Amino acid sequence: MQLYNKLSAEERAKLIDESGEDRLTISFYQYHQIKNTEIFRNYLFVNWDNQEVLGRIYIAQEGINAQLSVPSRRFYEFKDFVDSIPFLNGIRLNIAIEQDNKSFLKLKVKVRDKIVADGLDDDTFDASNKGIHLKADEFNEIISREDTVLVDMRNHYETEIGHFIGAITPDVDTFRESLPIIEEDLKENKEDKNLVMYCTGGIRCEKASAYYKHKGFKNVYQLEGGIIEYVRQVKDQGLENKFIGKNFVFDHRRGERVSEDIIAQCHQCGEPCDDHVNCANEACHLLFIQCESCRTKMNDCCSSECKEIHELPVDVQKEMRRGKSVSNKIFKKGKSDVLKYKKVGNAETL
Repeated sequence: MQLYNKLSAEERAKLIDESGEDRLTISFYQYHQIKNTEIFRNYLFVNWDNQEVLGRIYIAQEGINAQLSVPSRRFYEFKDFVDSIPFLNGIRLNIAIEQDNKSFLKLKVKVRDKIVADGLDDDTFDASNKGIHLKADEFNEIISREDTVLVDMRNHYETEIGHFIGAITPDVDTFRESLPIIEEDLKENKEDKNLVMYCTGGIRCEKASAYYKHKGFKNVYQLEGGIIEYVRQVKDQGLENKFIGKNFVFDHRRGERVSEDIIAQCHQCGEPCDDHVNCANEACHLLFIQCESCRTKMNDCCSSECKEIHELPVDVQKEMRRGKSVSNKIFKKGKSDVLKYKKVGNAETL
C-alpha cells in the first residue's frame, strides 16, 4: 500500500501535460475532533491517490485543512468520497476563481499539531463558539456601516496585493501575530462596534471569531467561505465587488485576479506590479513581488548576490547549500533588506 508521494514535481507535470485533461483547484476546511489522526491521514492518502488527487492537506486533532487539485472528470467521485466521511458530509468546496492544471504537483497529507498555527492554548476557549457567518450581500451591507470595524486576518504579503476597501491590514508575518495586535487596538470597542473579519477561505477567521468572543467582543462576524466564496457570490448574483487587486493563494498560482486594480509595486524597481515569485536561488527562495523587466534583469533572483549564486553550476550550488538551514525564520516573505520597495506598515485605508 502506497502511503507517500513517489513522483517528483517534474514527473507529475509531464504526466498532466500528456493526459490533456483539465483539473480543478479546490479548498475546504472543517474543525472537528479527530481522535486517531495518523489512521485518518493514511485513509485519505490511499483514497485520494487512487483518484489522482494532488494537493496539500493538514490533519490535526482539531480538524482538517485541504487545498487540492482534482481531475475534472473525477470531481463527483471525489465529492462522493468526501461526503462519505460523516463530519465532512455536505462540506462547502471552494472552487478556485482561476484554474491552473498545475496548481499542485504532489499529494502531501501531513499530520500537524494544529490546522492553523495560532500560538494559543485551545483549552482556554471553545473554538466551536464561532462568530456569525455572512454571505456576500450581508457582508457588503455591514461593512458600509459606521459602527463596523473590518479586519483582514491574513499576512502582510497577502494583503499587499489585494484587500477589501477600508479594511485594517495588520503588518504581520503570521496569523498568530495578528490576534493580540487586533485585540489591543480594538479593546475600547468590544461592545459598541461590529468586528467583521475575513481571510482567504474562512479557516483563520473561524478560529479568530471564537477567540475574540472569548475575549469579550460582543458582535463578531466573519465572511463565510472567505474571499474565494465572496468573489463567486458577487459574480453569480451581480453584486458590487468591494475587493481590490488579487487574492493571494497558497499554490503554484500564488494569486487570483479579482479586480483590475494593481495596488502593489515591484519590490525591486517600484513599478506597479502584483506578481509574487520565489527567488530562483534555492538557498534563498524568498517570496517577493517582481515585474517582468526586473525578472529578466535579475534572472528571477531577489538580489545581485543571489543572481551570482543562481548562475553557478548546479552541483556547485548544492555544495554551497550543504548543511545549511533555510526557513521563513531566516528569509521572511517580502521583508528582506535587499528589497528597496518592500511594503512597510499598515496598508493605506482607501
